[in-house]
Amino acid sequence: MSEPRLPLLETKNLKKYYPLQRGMFGGGSGTVKAIDGISFYVEKGETLGLVGESGSGKTTTGRAILRAVEPTEGQVLFRLDDKGVIDFTALKKSDLRRFRQYVQMIFQDPYSSLNPRMTARDIIAEPLVASGLAKGSEVDDRVRQVAKRCQLNLEHLRRYPHAFSGGQRQRIGIARALVVQPKFVVCDEAVSALDVSIQAQILNLLMDAQEEYGLTYLFIAHDLSVVEHVSNRVAVMYLGRIVELAPTSKLFYQPLHPYTAALMSAIPDLDPDRVMKPVILEGEIPSPANPPSGCHFHPRCSFAQEICKTQTPEFKEYRPGQFAACHFAEQLELQGALKSN
Repeated sequence: MSEPRLPLLETKNLKKYYPLQRGMFGGGSGTVKAIDGISFYVEKGETLGLVGESGSGKTTTGRAILRAVEPTEGQVLFRLDDKGVIDFTALKKSDLRRFRQYVQMIFQDPYSSLNPRMTARDIIAEPLVASGLAKGSEVDDRVRQVAKRCQLNLEHLRRYPHAFSGGQRQRIGIARALVVQPKFVVCDEAVSALDVSIQAQILNLLMDAQEEYGLTYLFIAHDLSVVEHVSNRVAVMYLGRIVELAPTSKLFYQPLHPYTAALMSAIPDLDPDRVMKPVILEGEIPSPANPPSGCHFHPRCSFAQEICKTQTPEFKEYRPGQFAACHFAEQLELQGALKSN
C-alpha cells in the first residue's frame, strides 16, 4: 500500500470579510463575506481547478492565499522540503517577501497587469531584484532563459508592453511568475482575456512549464471546458463557500451538488443531434453582504426543503475523493455534463 501524498498547500477555515458602510453618512454597517471558511489542499504537481459564478469568491481566494489581500481568519499552510510547513498567514511582512518566491500569480488581464513604464526585460526581472535572488549578469541570464522558455523574442525584451499583442503580454506575465522558480502558481483567469486561438497556445505553455519545472497550479476559471482539460481535481465555489470538490471526471459527469449539476449542464455539446437540457437557475447569485441562511444555494435550488433554509450542510466526503455540502447529496441523482461518444 502506497503512502499518502502530503499536500503542498492547504487552507484551513480561510475567511475574508470586508466591512461595509451603508448610507451616505455612514449610518449602519455590515460585512461582505467574500470567503466564508473554506478548507482544501493541493498536492504537489497537480492542478486544482476553481470554478463558480462571478462573485463566488474565486479571485479573492487566490489573492488571500498569496496575501495580496489579508485573510480575516484561517491558515494557509505551505510545505517546503527543507523548511517544513510554513503558515503564510502568520508570517511577518519582512519574512513574507522572502517566502513569496515560492508562490506566484498569473493575472487575468495582460493589459493592466504590466507596468507600461517598464520594458519587458525589467518586468520579468522585477521579482528577482525585489527578492534579492539574483544580481548583475545573473539577472539577465535568468530573464533570457525564462523568456525563451515562454517563447518570447529575446530581441524584443527592451520594448514596452504597448508594443506587444495580448498573447505576448500574457507570456511576459507568465515569465515574470516563473523567473523566481516558484513551487505554486495561482492562475487567475489566465486565458479568459485572450482570443480563442491564443488560449490554446498559452494553455500548452502552462502545461509544458508544469511538467518541466514540477509546478503546482490553482487554476481559477469560468470556462469549464478549459478547466476539464487542465485540472486533476476541481472545486466549485458558491457565495464564498466550496460546495463540491472532486476529481475532474467525477465532478463533471457524476456531480453531487445541484449547483455543480447546473454548471455542467451549461457546457455546449459538440454533437448537433443531441438535445441539450440546461438547468436554468432562478434569479442571480445573492449578495455576499446578505447571504441566505442555511445552505446559501437554497433560494435557487429546485430540490431545496425546509432543512436547507435553516441548517448549513456539512462539507464531507460522500464518495472516495468526492466532497460536497448538500443535505441530500446521497439521495439525488443528478445529470452531469454530456460525455462525447
